[in-house]
Amino acid sequence: MAKLIMSLDNAVIRELPLDKERVTIGRKVHNDIQIDNLAVSGEHALIVTILKDSFLEDLGSTNGTLVNGNPIKKHILQNNDVVEIGKYKLKYESESPGGQSSVADFEKTMVLRAPMGGKPPEAPGSSGDTQVRPAAPAAPKSPPPTPAPTAAPAKSTDKIAAIQILSGPSAGKELELVKNLTTLGKPGVQVAVITRRPHGYFITHVEGATLPIVNGKSLDAQAHQLNDHDVVELAGVKMEFFFKNN
Repeated sequence: MAKLIMSLDNAVIRELPLDKERVTIGRKVHNDIQIDNLAVSGEHALIVTILKDSFLEDLGSTNGTLVNGNPIKKHILQNNDVVEIGKYKLKYESESPGGQSSVADFEKTMVLRAPMGGKPPEAPGSSGDTQVRPAAPAAPKSPPPTPAPTAAPAKSTDKIAAIQILSGPSAGKELELVKNLTTLGKPGVQVAVITRRPHGYFITHVEGATLPIVNGKSLDAQAHQLNDHDVVELAGVKMEFFFKNN
């Protein structure tokens, strides 16, 4: 399990396990990690841990959040990163540190273009929606010798799931969710993560003031399990989650 080692003036104060999916840091008492210091905002920062990856986000604090001496708004934590909040330092340690592939997956967030009248499109030269590929035309198949048995419930991840864009310029395009962690959205506007777990696919809010919407209902801060044909609204774009046929 990943943990934070809190220190002040090079003296270790305590160890803080990241044993929850969402851990808040701030001066107010309701935070999971309370730092009673005037340089720390009431709700200063948030750490979201999904599988083996931990995401740090500054919550618009007055004095900012530093990682290894650099100000950040959003950062995927790597083993031995040092987070500075006020006069305090929080060293991130993980038994299974994320490798370069994890960083690459996070940086390559699939950018969703909003329909006309929604969010402005990406500026020229941005990654745009290049990670969404059109669904490949179905190849002719020979009929199976015997009918396939009834599939397991949608909760099983034996099947590969996908999302299909329903609105905007990318409507009709499809992305298979083959990785354990897939980020979706528009950095700086709204970002969510879909994780593939042994008992299903889950969507979790990572960045942005607005929470994702599933089937017309706004989600809360916790991970939400996706069911076959759920309609997700994220960064002004509607998309359908579904399980692909084997």
